[in-house]
Amino acid sequence: MAKSSGENGPRAPEAAGSLSGTRESLAQGPDAAAADELSSLGSDSEANGFAERRIDKFGFIVGSQSAEGAPCPLLHRLEEVPLEVLRQRESKWLDMLNNWDKWMAKKHKKIRLRCQKGIPPSLRGRAWQYLSGGKVKLQQNPGKFDELDMSPGDPKWLDVIERDLHRQFPFHEMFVSRGGHGQQDLFRVLKAYTLYRPEEGYCQAQAPIAAVLLMHMPAEQAFWCLVQICEKYLPGYYSEKLEAIQLDGEILFSLLQKVSPVAHKHLSRQKIDPLLYMTEWFMCAFARTLPWSSVLRVWDMFFCEGVKIIFRVGLVLLKHALGSPEKLKACQGQYETIERLRSLSPKIMQEAFLVQEIVELPVTERQIEREHLIQLRRWQETRGELQCRSPPRLHGAKAILDAEPGPRPSLQPSPSIRLPPDVPLPGSKAKSKPPKETQKEQRKRTKASGQPDKPPAPNQAAAGDARPPEDIPPKDLAPQQPAPQDSAPQDSAHHRSQESLASQESEDTYL
Repeated sequence: MAKSSGENGPRAPEAAGSLSGTRESLAQGPDAAAADELSSLGSDSEANGFAERRIDKFGFIVGSQSAEGAPCPLLHRLEEVPLEVLRQRESKWLDMLNNWDKWMAKKHKKIRLRCQKGIPPSLRGRAWQYLSGGKVKLQQNPGKFDELDMSPGDPKWLDVIERDLHRQFPFHEMFVSRGGHGQQDLFRVLKAYTLYRPEEGYCQAQAPIAAVLLMHMPAEQAFWCLVQICEKYLPGYYSEKLEAIQLDGEILFSLLQKVSPVAHKHLSRQKIDPLLYMTEWFMCAFARTLPWSSVLRVWDMFFCEGVKIIFRVGLVLLKHALGSPEKLKACQGQYETIERLRSLSPKIMQEAFLVQEIVELPVTERQIEREHLIQLRRWQETRGELQCRSPPRLHGAKAILDAEPGPRPSLQPSPSIRLPPDVPLPGSKAKSKPPKETQKEQRKRTKASGQPDKPPAPNQAAAGDARPPEDIPPKDLAPQQPAPQDSAPQDSAHHRSQESLASQESEDTYL
């Protein structure tokens, strides 16, 4: 995928909200189908002439066809998770997100297993921010995105970005309307990145990456996740010479020899360069290739484990598309082989099958890095030094966290629904937490009197005490006079804040 450049030369920059190049209307797709998957109508779809169209659970217009005639990326139903299982997973993920640093430090393997099972849809956007380190980047750079958003930007890149907006998931309710809120946010994120990394500018493959992020989070959070993908997960992929993607193409082809010798031999005999089939796969992280439910599962694992997931997906697709003599009978030439890889069998892209194959494929970070050194040495021998010096690639959330320089404040959840501290959640059994001074004074009185410790009264319950009796209303457990803020230890205040945020997030999730 070549680097984008202006075709008609630079022009005067326009306001950030102006998308003059995206005003033409989309043609209506065919009649809607699959009525059992219907859920809602999108405002942008109504504004663009799709008022009679139905929207599925992912936000795509049901029954739509892309400009090339292929169905929108929902070739299969989502592997339905029982509601009770989904609620249990949401509860576990809420606990992890509310104590993220502790889980990353001591239970990273558990996080990886839960990412392989799939992140609950209600928490996917928040989990991607935590896994990628985008949440940390946002905290470290307050106001930076707003500053970039208000800047005019380079006219050369603005022109190219505007021309690409309508191509990004045109049958998703966020992006179906020309100049709608989804396209405006996509423009803002991509323009901000060209200002944040002017030496890289804009590459067309960044647009679908940013669009997928915007489907799950606001523009500012999507921007910082895009920065992490471009700098930590896939460094050099979007640079001008695309050297990193060429190197990874050679790495993929070399790994294929071990995974599927039949497919490797066939591609070698046909002299098909890896760039002909893997460029869009890797640069777009399969967002344009797989059914949407499979895309989301792949991205869940990708944010946790890094680029090895992208390699594994590519190897699985090559193995099952070209890995047997029977499958090669219809691929006698280059054209037939490339067409086979461009129109993959729905069976091998199906969510449950693909995820299982990815998890079981024995390709590790060490193998990828060893092969990277081999291919880099060959590159230097034949082509000289790399012109683009990219930062080292980090393999997943744990490596990104460990590489974070110096101490940083612990991550704090940011729920969208905030309740007053004295209002209990519906159906919840609130536990109050008086200041620790009360607990210390009680211990002193107990020691002075020489009497054994007794359970505190309900209105003196402290953090860590047993659950109060159910017949006592939660409001009666709260202390009558909270201690002044400057007299309470900081760790006690932090603990109370964590529980309040956890309760608020639970309400946010289950509403």
